[in-house]
Amino acid sequence: MADFDLVLKGTVVLADRIVDGGHVAVRDGKVAHIGQGAMPAARERHDLSGALILPGAIDAQVHSLSQKNQEDFIWSTRSAAAGGVTTIVDMPYDEGNLVCSAEAVRRKVDHAGPQARVDFALYGTVDPQEGPARIGEMVEAGVAAFKFSTFGTDPKRFPRIPAALLEDCFRAIAPTGLTAGVHNEDDEAVRAAIARVKAAGITDYRAHGLSRPPLTELIASNQIYETGAATGCPAHVVHCSLGRGYEIASAYRAQGFRATIECCIHYLTLDEENDVARLGGKAKINPPIRPRAEVEKLWRHVAAGNVTLVSTDHVSWSEDRKTNPDMLANASGVPGLEVMVPLFVKGALERGIPLTRAAELMALNPARHFRLDHVKGALEAGKDADITVLTPEPYSYDAAASGHNVVGWSPYNGIRLPWRVSATWLRGKLAFDGKRVLAEPGSGAFVRPLPTLVSAGAP
Repeated sequence: MADFDLVLKGTVVLADRIVDGGHVAVRDGKVAHIGQGAMPAARERHDLSGALILPGAIDAQVHSLSQKNQEDFIWSTRSAAAGGVTTIVDMPYDEGNLVCSAEAVRRKVDHAGPQARVDFALYGTVDPQEGPARIGEMVEAGVAAFKFSTFGTDPKRFPRIPAALLEDCFRAIAPTGLTAGVHNEDDEAVRAAIARVKAAGITDYRAHGLSRPPLTELIASNQIYETGAATGCPAHVVHCSLGRGYEIASAYRAQGFRATIECCIHYLTLDEENDVARLGGKAKINPPIRPRAEVEKLWRHVAAGNVTLVSTDHVSWSEDRKTNPDMLANASGVPGLEVMVPLFVKGALERGIPLTRAAELMALNPARHFRLDHVKGALEAGKDADITVLTPEPYSYDAAASGHNVVGWSPYNGIRLPWRVSATWLRGKLAFDGKRVLAEPGSGAFVRPLPTLVSAGAP
């Protein structure tokens, strides 16, 4: 009789060590054992000698519903499965449905559940007109964190939260133990910079970086962390493009505050002088892609342990919303779910950074951050058998050729990747076989944090 349902053998990459010639044993959809040497008996065994076996990635920042009738969970989770991402954390800024109440959370869960091919967790936010009144009910409904913005992209879908209201929201969240994540661009400073760019008549690729210079980002980051320090709420900068931002976060942590910081894969891959110049609107992201010197600073912060999470900030805008010759007229954001893990592995290996960082920044830390680590984030006994396998098969990425994206464009098209996602297991079941996404819609489940420490607003 087989001891396990599934055993995979290869180089097992954990957050604290690499197990050469290791194996992962699975029983009833859970990791049962991590070992080394001969594979134990199992109903299904795969000797993947030469392959990397990592915990399934958790993408901390996904926008599945930013554009109506476009991507939706049917496609975002398909891209995720093909990219070795077994859990996505979806943002609350859905076109036509700001996720700012328990009812909105339930509506989104009911909408996403029948479509999702991998597991999903949800962010909540607030309607500026209501303030923090509904934070408690969203906590009870199962959100994994809250998201706000110091910059107003749209007054309804992506509103600015002024400083006083941000403080009120942080105070309401603090007793729950959940984190307040904030988009870090100062509204007044950005609008002044945009006005200067427009007055100068600059419309080419340079316009975006000039309209959001470094100071606009750093002012907001300091506000976010200081608000967390004043309220006792865990404060999180959801994307930082500047080395200085990681220094600021590290300084707050050194003072004993819960100050976390996220780096998106595009900031570790693309640069302004080459990629934005070449791609134009297809590389327009907020905050902007910075010069190559800044990219290398970020990798040094990855190596030093100053980065908390790595995510995609994935959004699949239709191509017509990314190809306007007037740089500032394009939508902001790019797809990345299918290539985050291979891109990070490529960048880390090129710089001599141990691959344990991949397991830490794209699995363990996100699970802890969203309080999902009772079931997610590590190849440990008792946790979900979410597994990503990469094999050394160099290839040039082509979003249109892969067939796993709702759009056929990507800023990463043409990048040569040394390792390919060749299999993804979700809770012990094969979700992607290297070519086809096998996970059917509805295979994914809504994942919520452990019960809150104290209900928001409780005495």
